[in-house]
Amino acid sequence: MTRINTNIPSMIAQGRLRNNTNDLQTRLERLATGLRINRGKDDPAGLIASEILRSEIKAIDQAIDNSQRAINVVSTAEGAINETSSLLLDLRALLVSSANDGALSPEEIEANQLEIDSLIASIDRIANTTSFGSKKLLDGSLGYTVSGVNTTNLESVSVFSARVPEGNVRNVVVQVTASAEAATQQITASATGAAAIEITGIQGTEILSFASGTTIAQIQTSINAVTDTTGLSATVSGNVLTINSNTFGSESLVKVKTLSGTFMGDSNYTAGAAAVEDKGVDPTVLVNGQVADARGLRVDIRTNGLDGRFYLSQAFAQSATSTSFDVTGGGSTFQLGPSVTPAAQVSVGINSTSSGALGNSVIGFLNSLKSGGANEIKGKHFVAAQNIVSEAINQVATARGRLGSLQKNQIETNINSQQIALENVSASESIIRDADIATEVSALTRAQILFQSTQNTLQISNALPQAVLGLLG
Repeated sequence: MTRINTNIPSMIAQGRLRNNTNDLQTRLERLATGLRINRGKDDPAGLIASEILRSEIKAIDQAIDNSQRAINVVSTAEGAINETSSLLLDLRALLVSSANDGALSPEEIEANQLEIDSLIASIDRIANTTSFGSKKLLDGSLGYTVSGVNTTNLESVSVFSARVPEGNVRNVVVQVTASAEAATQQITASATGAAAIEITGIQGTEILSFASGTTIAQIQTSINAVTDTTGLSATVSGNVLTINSNTFGSESLVKVKTLSGTFMGDSNYTAGAAAVEDKGVDPTVLVNGQVADARGLRVDIRTNGLDGRFYLSQAFAQSATSTSFDVTGGGSTFQLGPSVTPAAQVSVGINSTSSGALGNSVIGFLNSLKSGGANEIKGKHFVAAQNIVSEAINQVATARGRLGSLQKNQIETNINSQQIALENVSASESIIRDADIATEVSALTRAQILFQSTQNTLQISNALPQAVLGLLG
């Protein structure tokens, strides 16, 4: 080559040096950052996929954090309810103690009443002060709000969980398709000879003896006199005596066994014959078209969209009709998934555990056991008080169980599944975006060698034109 104006070999060497320099810088950058993709030009398609996966990773991370915080909230509420449960157990023990009034002085009964007042005050204090941050947990503010409840049909409505459409309401239709029945027996009098019978109801058994000539009205009075013991009551229409269980459903029972004679002259009730027994029938109830668990007058429904408990009135439970109400809002929603959708959320209502909320409108509320209340023990309302406390204990135990189930079966399992998802998505993102260090080190070595080689080549190509000077002599 004898041209000096344009040094083609030098230009070629410069281009190669530029490429090798860029390659060397790329390898150094990847090794320094640990990333294969540092800017869009490194892999445009890979960058798009990586950013989508990074967004998902961030959302899953937050979902796990949300779940951990939800556990903290649930644990706080459950711990406080546990203390309320302990207070209710103490309260029940005091009721049993006070019912032994034949061995207690009026001063001791008064002391028990004061302790009951103190226990109820503590229950109210826990309900009003339990909080997580600034959010009250047990004062009812996290319970669901309902409207349009026909109390003639539904005496009590409790909603534990409901998916309420945003900015809308959830309509709940309760339909009785087969009526509830109480256990009952009808006995037609043909004679009124002497007889002794044993009657058994859901609450217990009594033995009644009747002399010859006892009227049906007197038999009715005798049976009604032991209603508190047996859970049975009697009515008379003409010469027909009807014995009814005071409860409805499959748990109600009327059992009559004749111990001597022939009761009311009816051959079915003769001494030595098998006891005559009848049991009630639970209603068949649909809630929003789905079969609910009906036991007596109590109806439980638990689906993905609704979890609640309703108490039917006797009239409604015995009629093939329907009623409805709306869940208008309330409850507490935990966002447990990476997408803000109903499927990624869990809604739960935490009802008030105050003395004005424990119990129900059918049997009464816990605050009625306080001094001056309708069921204070000083007035010897032991049976009614026991029923209320038993219902309150059941409600508190159910609330604890639901919160425990929420934590164990939904939140904790969600953390496990989200953690697995996080690992897999992170691995996918890493394959796309992270640098393979072994590959990059090998490429760096190659780039260094090529860089040094092109430097030497450029020096040689720059020296070639000087060889032309030899032609000038």
